[in-house]
Amino acid sequence: MIEILQWSTLATCGLIAAARVPSAVRGENRSLFYIFGLMTVAILLSIEKPYVAIDQALGGINLANLLLRFIIFAAIYFVGIRVTRGFGADSAYRRITGKAGMVVLLVISLALVVLFFMMDTVGSSAGLAAVSEKSERNFVLVEYYGAAGRAYPAYISLVLLPAMVRAVRGRLPILVRIAAALLATGGVAIALTLLFPVVPPEWGAAEFVINYTAVLCFVLGLALIWAAKVQNSRVSSAKRTYTEK
Repeated sequence: MIEILQWSTLATCGLIAAARVPSAVRGENRSLFYIFGLMTVAILLSIEKPYVAIDQALGGINLANLLLRFIIFAAIYFVGIRVTRGFGADSAYRRITGKAGMVVLLVISLALVVLFFMMDTVGSSAGLAAVSEKSERNFVLVEYYGAAGRAYPAYISLVLLPAMVRAVRGRLPILVRIAAALLATGGVAIALTLLFPVVPPEWGAAEFVINYTAVLCFVLGLALIWAAKVQNSRVSSAKRTYTEK
């Protein structure tokens, strides 16, 4: 079940990224291509076999996991910029790109790097499962490291949430409101990841479901915003043509 969810999410994200290539080449909405491209790489690195292969090429000390965290940070940052601009959420945009947002990103990034190099990370292990089992010290450090990795996406998601709720309740086109609902759901899912340290071990599968629900909701939400924009452009073009006649 988990493997199917992983590969289906990868396929969905990869297909959307590929569909954005022609527009990106023309210089149109390149931020969407960057988001989908980064998400595709992040999902690939979260799957065991690709992760191990890539990490072995990087030295076999789980640098791939650290790389994964920063790819996620970059993707969620671009999502925040794209969504706040698209929905006119100026205050949320400032909290992401302004001084407060940069301080949050810097502090979390430094904590992530310090915690990573405090661990014994030798031996490629997706999700750092084997690293966590090496010692009690490693177990605690992996927990803190994971919390730091989830903190920035949760920050962006919570900043975006009020604007998404307003959009769902507003009078925007139906596709845009569905997109906002998906983005809000993804944001809530990401915020729930902060509770992972207190989740019982036997509920481990729930963590995968929450993680991939968040990714799918963000991917589909952004894809619907793109579709709504394309639809609106076609309607506007048709109206211009009719008027010219």
